[in-house]
Amino acid sequence: MFKTGSILGLVALALLTAPAEAATKAVKFGKLVDGSGRVQENVTVIVTDNKITGVSAGAPPAGAEVIDLSRYTGIPGLIDAHTHLTYGPDPLLRGGRSNAVNMVLGQDALMKTLESGVTTVRDMNASEYMDISMRDLINMGRWTGPRMYVVGCGLRATRSRYNPAGSALGCGEGNGADEFARAARQQIAAGADWIKIFGSTGSGEDVTGFQTVTYDEMKAAVDVTHAMGRRIAVHSYGPTGVHDAVRAGADSVEHGADLDDATIAEMARKKVFFVPTIDHNRYYFDNAERFRYRPGAKDNLTNYIERNLETTRKALKAGVQIVMGSDAIYDMFGQNTRELEWFVKAGMTPAQALASATTTAARMMNMEGQIGSVAPGYFADIVAVEGDPLKDVGVIINNVRWVMKDGAVVVDKTRK
Repeated sequence: MFKTGSILGLVALALLTAPAEAATKAVKFGKLVDGSGRVQENVTVIVTDNKITGVSAGAPPAGAEVIDLSRYTGIPGLIDAHTHLTYGPDPLLRGGRSNAVNMVLGQDALMKTLESGVTTVRDMNASEYMDISMRDLINMGRWTGPRMYVVGCGLRATRSRYNPAGSALGCGEGNGADEFARAARQQIAAGADWIKIFGSTGSGEDVTGFQTVTYDEMKAAVDVTHAMGRRIAVHSYGPTGVHDAVRAGADSVEHGADLDDATIAEMARKKVFFVPTIDHNRYYFDNAERFRYRPGAKDNLTNYIERNLETTRKALKAGVQIVMGSDAIYDMFGQNTRELEWFVKAGMTPAQALASATTTAARMMNMEGQIGSVAPGYFADIVAVEGDPLKDVGVIINNVRWVMKDGAVVVDKTRK
């Protein structure tokens, strides 16, 4: 052991206490769509630890690890604003396994989500706070997955179809404004980043959209959530739940069909984000036989998809901020970005569709300046795709070749 009074000892002590040298990477792209609307050619993105520290046409810094992706186009890491990562891969076996087992099986969904180019998700309900556990394991570096923002238990009325009237209050359950306010506080105390309200029926083969939470209950939860510095989303398949959610001050509404012009105009005026989740009903349609849906379910799903798409088309024309949310569930992960095809059908350009999963989504998440763009100071969430995503949105959906999340390369399909 060195004596602390000797020169050699002092040098050794300085080496032990000095901060580690920053790990710097220089990622070269043939083209970069940086999220600001700019397209740059032959640029290098400098990454130091988990942050972007430069975007330049100049030479990489001396000593940096050079990653040559000059064959590819760089885009920001994508944001999926509506997922269900803790539900397990098979709905027919959910009841036969513990929630913890389903959460552990969700590690496959985490990787498939990253492989689709999604580096940030908003996960929208979990039993026993499994989403908080999953988020924390990722943040601790014990699991590999996208950056997660979670809601804990979604708030719901016990008088809804989900919970029979008179049953004991479970996590997130309530009747009346006071109980909804309490349930919102409970989720925030448990560590939720967002609050979610199940404001109507609707899930899987059920596309009914009957409102199950009153305006007063929504307003009580909204007020508590905002007072505690969080944001709140409301699930509603039907128009009345969306109308009351917007009136109550929700930050985002999920799903939604048959919205009237006045509600859409109010969404645009109040800057309420719309996450229509059109593609998840396509997934349910494709798997109706496997999931043992009742006769007629596929026709109902097709009808709802058409109405949901038409509402999205109207919202886009009215200037509503629309955000990509897959509602990925079970074994749908890896298909997270198929929602973008529907957005193009609704009238978006490929650039607008990309913004719905980057800059617009970052605004909704209150993460502007941190995610959704490739620029100095942002988290180093970067995706390489083969082709031009501004000409064909299918490039984003089908041609992800490389993914960096938080400065670490988590997907690399460039070596063929």
